[in-house]
Amino acid sequence: MTQTQSAILISKIAKLAAPPPNMTVSQWADSHRQLSSEASAEPGRWNTNRAPYQREIMDALCDPRVETVVIMSSAQIGKTEVINNIIGYHVHLDPSPILLLQPTLEMAEAWSKDRFAPMLRDTDVLRGLVKDPRTRDSGNTLLHKRFPGGHITMAGANSPASLASRPIRLVLCDEVDRYPASAGTEGDPVSLAKKRTTTFWNRKLLLTSTPTIKGASRIEAAFEQSDQRHFHVPCPQCGEYQTLKWGQVKWDSGDNGHKPETAHYVCEHNGCIIVDSDRHAMLKAGRWVAEQPLTDIAGFHINELYSPWVTFAQTVTDFLRAKALPETLKTWVNTSLGEPWEEEGETIEADVLLNRKESWGSDAPEQVVLVTAGVDVQGDRLEIEVKGWGIGEECWSLDYRIFYGDPAQDSVWRELDSYLLKPIRSKTGVNLNIACVCVDSGGHHTQAVYEFCGARAVRGVFAVKGINQMAKPLVGRPSRNNRYKLRLYPIGTDTAKEVIYSRLRITEPGIGYFHFPLERDREYFLQLTGEKQVTRFTKGVARREWIKIRSRNEVLDCTVYALAAFKLLNPDLVQLADNLERTQHAAPEPETTDTSNSKPQAQWIPRMDNWLSR
Repeated sequence: MTQTQSAILISKIAKLAAPPPNMTVSQWADSHRQLSSEASAEPGRWNTNRAPYQREIMDALCDPRVETVVIMSSAQIGKTEVINNIIGYHVHLDPSPILLLQPTLEMAEAWSKDRFAPMLRDTDVLRGLVKDPRTRDSGNTLLHKRFPGGHITMAGANSPASLASRPIRLVLCDEVDRYPASAGTEGDPVSLAKKRTTTFWNRKLLLTSTPTIKGASRIEAAFEQSDQRHFHVPCPQCGEYQTLKWGQVKWDSGDNGHKPETAHYVCEHNGCIIVDSDRHAMLKAGRWVAEQPLTDIAGFHINELYSPWVTFAQTVTDFLRAKALPETLKTWVNTSLGEPWEEEGETIEADVLLNRKESWGSDAPEQVVLVTAGVDVQGDRLEIEVKGWGIGEECWSLDYRIFYGDPAQDSVWRELDSYLLKPIRSKTGVNLNIACVCVDSGGHHTQAVYEFCGARAVRGVFAVKGINQMAKPLVGRPSRNNRYKLRLYPIGTDTAKEVIYSRLRITEPGIGYFHFPLERDREYFLQLTGEKQVTRFTKGVARREWIKIRSRNEVLDCTVYALAAFKLLNPDLVQLADNLERTQHAAPEPETTDTSNSKPQAQWIPRMDNWLSR
């Protein structure tokens, strides 16, 4: 080795062994970070003063007293860029083994391509530190990248393999309330990730998320164990410090309804009026205040009212849109206020629903513009619930039937098929076809379900399989079964039941209300309310799950599948109502009340093979 080579080697070793410069994450970001045009609405040089509340959050990871940082927040507060800055800082100045844990492997891949790669490209001090995976000797992949002195692994909480046992110093867990209860059979993903830091004396853990359900929220539990910091800002008129709360947002309303454009904030101390243009100065003078004594867990809670990217008017507009339905209001509370949603109760009384029965005759009410159905497959029968849907997702139970027979034999399926082909007569004088049917394939007759649905996909008959896991989408992306030429749709049954039970709690007809006819007996309502949601703890981690409180719950299952069929279509109910009205006006008056075959069919539902392949 030449003298020059030795000097270069010594220089590299010294650089790797040297302590990180006396610079915090926010200082690094202000000095070096460039926001990319494809990943930011405000590309260019990073400026922490744009959202000053981010400064202490980022710098907490540089505090030697702090091991864990918790961010319980709304959306739209710049959390993703905070994570990017933390990673950029460590890649450049404090190289370490890093793990970024996303809820799913697909989300980790998307972050690598859409967030990490642009930051490496556009931030000068990072460019070249991580080799392009296309380079022959890079050793890098989409989800694992090396840089001098460290590496970063991007993993999914749903993938046990991606949580393999590499020692990690810095663990960044994003959207932890969307993680599954267990990574396969290995256990809680956060606990698994945290175990990988045990060999590092200077380990750091970041937990971020919008919260979900009170008492079962990972981020809420972590925040409660922290020093619980809240951002206090001064009133621009009286100077009194306060946290921004939704209850202090006011707006005008008149004969024509709400006027969100008049939204403003009212100072809780002296009633001063605060408008959007006041917020920049308020944020600049703001300060984080801990409600609990300092520990090694620094916790931060912040909501959308602080965001420089969201006006008071926009928050009010979103609230007015969300408040109509319990599930959309829940999402708004979680993602706009950054607060956990508190459920009203664990059970619904069957007799309360029984007393709500009403009479509308044999024809579907005129408000119904779309019909879906859900089929539950039992060992000796098929059960079906037919739902009619109106504007605002108001819902009518149009029919409930049981077809007895062995599902392994063709006869019971032929009976179901004949039933599905019969239109539903409406009081408008138009016949409504069943637009979409979801059939449960998760039992002992999967092959029979596949054969039935595969041959009828063009009619909107689809096989579904329930996924009993929190935070799963009500209807997920389908998988393809080439043998039976069908798409199999995963159904988030926990999510569906939450929606159904929240709708059943609505007491006034209108948006989201569930109507039931006089024909439904008490057994129907006992089965519909045959489960309840409970919180269970596994190794200290809370999780919500549905348990049966009665032996039979087929009505609830059928309702889940009928709701899934509706969500699968994702219809524009207002447009369907307009189309139905035009069809009604174009229809000739029926000569008698029993000539249903002569009535025009409502044919506004697009062909299923085209509509559902988007």
